[in-house]
Amino acid sequence: MVATLTKRLPTLLVLAAALLVLFLPAPEGAPAGFSAAAALTIFAIGFWAVGALPEYLTAVSFFLLAMIFKVAPAGVVFSGFSAGALWLVFGGLIIAAGVQRTGLGRRIAELLVARLAGSYPRLITGVVLVSLALAFLMPSTMGRVLLLVPIFLALADRMGFEPGSNGRTGMVVAVALSSFLGPAAILPANVPNNVLAGAAEAYHGITITYFDYLLLHFPVLGALKSALLVWLICRIFPDRVRGDQPPPEPSTKLNGDERNLAIILGLALAFFVTDTLHGISPAWISLAAGVACLMPMIAIVTPQGFRTDVQMGPLFYVAGILGLGALVATSGVGDFLSHLLLDAVHLEYGADAYNFFALSAIGMVLGMVATMPGIPAILSPIAGDIATATGMSLEQVLMLQVLGFSTLVLPYQVPPVLVALQVGGVPMRQAARVTLPLVALTWALLIPLDYLWWVALGELSLPAFLL
Repeated sequence: MVATLTKRLPTLLVLAAALLVLFLPAPEGAPAGFSAAAALTIFAIGFWAVGALPEYLTAVSFFLLAMIFKVAPAGVVFSGFSAGALWLVFGGLIIAAGVQRTGLGRRIAELLVARLAGSYPRLITGVVLVSLALAFLMPSTMGRVLLLVPIFLALADRMGFEPGSNGRTGMVVAVALSSFLGPAAILPANVPNNVLAGAAEAYHGITITYFDYLLLHFPVLGALKSALLVWLICRIFPDRVRGDQPPPEPSTKLNGDERNLAIILGLALAFFVTDTLHGISPAWISLAAGVACLMPMIAIVTPQGFRTDVQMGPLFYVAGILGLGALVATSGVGDFLSHLLLDAVHLEYGADAYNFFALSAIGMVLGMVATMPGIPAILSPIAGDIATATGMSLEQVLMLQVLGFSTLVLPYQVPPVLVALQVGGVPMRQAARVTLPLVALTWALLIPLDYLWWVALGELSLPAFLL
């Protein structure tokens, strides 16, 4: 009885918090429906965080409650279904099924074995480096994880890592987290990065350039954070590569399905890399590749395979998290929280060090409610007020948001990360075993180093007592 109650305690606390917010008086000046929107936000985020229900079921429950109680218009609640990100996932899930069915993933895994099989740390390092390198070429986190997860699952099979083993879990967590964390320092590689760039131009007329963004963020938030990620995964999910690896399978020519899928993937990657030239969204490139796999004359994924191999759960999760982000942005919850946090930290004019850490913390906390793309969407419009309060330039205030949306506390904050875990068969709590200590290391090591890097670049000044 006690054990059951203890297990359900997080769920009960989430429900109690949601009900408390629902029935408490709304803050003065809050728009109509604020309390209901805040309560539903707590419910959805809380259930995703504690894993009380499968992620897709929490998303469907969010849709149901929002519509029954008229928390927001249908156009807001179901906005995720019209977002490109959802169709990017849909195309990617079809491609992932094709990679598994044709055996192309196993073939690519065979090519990687000789290069990565020396040791377990070398294997995890290779997974992280491949994910990071692909971010320079493919400007879509969701597309990258849906391309890489089946390949690395095939590699895990080839290395003898059974489902549930530390080695397999470590590889899936590595590709899931490294596909988002390091690329947060590469301008077009993640959705929050692009939201920031768009918001900076739309609200303030500021164009963030690729090189300046990379120089400011990649050395610490990209390279050093990726190195810390490798170290943590090797410590938390220790394993070893077997010495009795089976010999490589004899090299054979690609069969028809493999060749067709390789051509589709090659064309898709070419369009991803050249998106600035043709202007086609990665979502429609992914969807086109998925449709090509379904075509009867190609039939890489058959009708039966579409019913059994293409997982639909991630689609509802993505639609739910995007709908929640829209709800937070339009209901006033996001504005209320951002101003509440700003009032709480008491920004000081000219105190660069304090303001740097305070704004980083605000972004991190806001990301736990509005998810990562919500950080620049909510903070960018008030960046001018923050710049006036701190004495920082508008460009510096905008760039500081990167520290917030690159600090991942729990996997639910980034839909591609959770989708990667679902496709890889790894529970969210396993990834949280890495993200939580990584947050601690980020605050103890990386954010201070990043501050010093900004000082070295002449962006900020040292506190007076250090001069």
